[in-house]
Amino acid sequence: MDFSSFLTSLGTSFLIFVVLMLLFTWLSRKPGNSVIYYPNRILKGMDPWEGGKRTRNPFAWIREAISSSEDEVISMSGVDAAVYFVFLSTALGILVLSGIVLLPVLLPVAATDNNLKLSANSSTSNNTFNDLDKLSMGNIQEKSNRLWAFVFASYWVSFVTYYLSWKAYNHVSALRASALKSSDVKVEQFAALVRDIPPVPEGKTRKEQVDSYFRAIYPDTFYRSMVVTDNKQVNKIWEELEGYKKKLARAEATYEDSKAKGSPESARPMHRIGFLGLVGKKVDSIEYFNENINELIPKLEAEQKVTLREKQQASAIVFFTSRVTAAAAGQSLHDQMADSWTVIDAPEPRQIIWKNLLIKFYSREIRQYFVYFIVALTIFFYMIPITFISAITTLKNLEKYLSFLKPVVEIVAVKTVLEAYLPQLALIIFLALLPKLLLYLSKTEGIPSESHAVRAACGKYFYFTILNVFIGVTIGATLFDAFKEIQDKPKQAISILAKSLPSNATFFLTFVALKFFVGYGLELSRLVPFIIFHLKRKYLCKTEAEVKEAWFPGEFGYISRVPGDLLIITIVLCYSVIAPIILPFGVLYFAFGWLILRNQALKVYVPAYESNGKMWPHIHIRIIAALILFQLTMLGYFGGKKFHYAPIIVVLPILSLIFIFVCQKKFYRSFQSIALEAASHELKESLNMEHIFRAYIPPSLNCEKDEDQFEDALSLVSRTTSSV
Repeated sequence: MDFSSFLTSLGTSFLIFVVLMLLFTWLSRKPGNSVIYYPNRILKGMDPWEGGKRTRNPFAWIREAISSSEDEVISMSGVDAAVYFVFLSTALGILVLSGIVLLPVLLPVAATDNNLKLSANSSTSNNTFNDLDKLSMGNIQEKSNRLWAFVFASYWVSFVTYYLSWKAYNHVSALRASALKSSDVKVEQFAALVRDIPPVPEGKTRKEQVDSYFRAIYPDTFYRSMVVTDNKQVNKIWEELEGYKKKLARAEATYEDSKAKGSPESARPMHRIGFLGLVGKKVDSIEYFNENINELIPKLEAEQKVTLREKQQASAIVFFTSRVTAAAAGQSLHDQMADSWTVIDAPEPRQIIWKNLLIKFYSREIRQYFVYFIVALTIFFYMIPITFISAITTLKNLEKYLSFLKPVVEIVAVKTVLEAYLPQLALIIFLALLPKLLLYLSKTEGIPSESHAVRAACGKYFYFTILNVFIGVTIGATLFDAFKEIQDKPKQAISILAKSLPSNATFFLTFVALKFFVGYGLELSRLVPFIIFHLKRKYLCKTEAEVKEAWFPGEFGYISRVPGDLLIITIVLCYSVIAPIILPFGVLYFAFGWLILRNQALKVYVPAYESNGKMWPHIHIRIIAALILFQLTMLGYFGGKKFHYAPIIVVLPILSLIFIFVCQKKFYRSFQSIALEAASHELKESLNMEHIFRAYIPPSLNCEKDEDQFEDALSLVSRTTSSV
């Protein structure tokens, strides 16, 4: 990529961002779009604009985002969102403090050397883009004393990361403790999830077995138990019933609309009951849906009774009148054998993956290793096309291997655009396909909660992006360019690859710029949700429920957002000393991210769950993993420069491993379990244990009729004769 292509990429990306920001400013002021740009505030019953849409400053959102407190973020989007912003601000701080020293020190040191002039082969960019090559470590001669400045820079970046990540860990620990000490009643703090219950003794029911076991251990605070059931069939009937209710509401709304327009009685909605509604008998929709609903209600009630009585599984949720007892139960060993009476903290009711509660201990272990194997294969096989694409989508290789494109590629305008965007867009499209696959695989392991599954998927996605994007793109592009040289001098392969690193920085510069200008521009403007909502409202939505479903914003999307941010911090750290010019781009990425996503957290996204910051240890350890990768990269690069004092860098990865060890020992346990001291704080309201218990009943087992008719069935799984 030459300098004009680089400027074209930056200029057009910035222009796109400006256009998208102006679109946001214009569209967000229109009353009809408030559900797109302020749904979180609307759902909480708040005024979307806070000051009137006509007089509101179009850039007031920037001031509001900057001036918003951490408590405001927590009240609108939860502790998990606040922890995510701690991550963004920590990454921003690392890059800002690194840049303050590295840019004024390393750029003059690199620019005033003449390694590129001395040897035409020293720059693997083949005499292109030399203006930026001169600002990189590639312009420093081998064995030069100037390399000491880069050694100092490596230490500076490392110690800045240690300091800020330590401060962040302390801060997040305090946030989590504060949330757990809250005087508000949270149902999950009075429950524990029990798995791997042994076979039922003769003469007892599963309910009696669970009750007697926990009443013996916690005689004063044990309240009730709810035996988990196999809900596959009852869920199927319940989902079918809910589907017909939605269709009935839609048909009735259509009919009312036709009557309001003065249509005759014959305008009652009709549909065919055959394949996809295209063939078969034509029926009155309202009557048909009512008939099906009336048939399914008794069928659902009968299946509920059968499920509760006959489909009990070896798992249960137990309830306590004390959150200290519940916290203690969730972190205690209840049986001599690890595969029996496994007790953990109960997730929130909305988080539970019910079908995974049926999976037994050894099955979970086997599934976990099987999923790891599948993920490893996925990483490997994805690396092949990504490495190939990163190599082939460079303009030089397109001309070389796809010669029929040469006449098109040689057009100046086409050449500039292809060089500016093609490799980066190809990579972003490949990455967009992964999150759902990795989330599915994580759930297949038998993980019991949504937040845990998201954390597991984030870890897989992080390693995937590092191995495929950072290492795969770097090695792939370098190997294609330097293959002939490596073939001639195989013993110097590592040195040749190391020398080519600065040229790859240009790819990642444009990749980061594209992510923050275009990516965050689309995030702020919400152009795609805006278009989809208005199309659905105009052509598909008939009821208020359908309209709300069309504009409902969903959650923050940590599964792709966190690994994406970790990839950027990894890229910027690894190139921060080799090519310091990348640091301002990293700073802009995290600054834009903090500002724009702060606005989205306060006004747009609705949290799907609350884990009280359990994601943080996973984020922290991967920040340090990125730092270790940076330190190993620098060690290899100093070796490629034949710097005799390169072994001094060996100290840094050792320090990083010690730092991880200390952090894990000091902080991790409080994220894994609830500290009893935090659980011991008094509540501001009296307990309603019946409400806490019923919060965990799956929707498909809740009855619409009087609860008494289900009392016999429920007593087998929920009631105990103990008094509280």
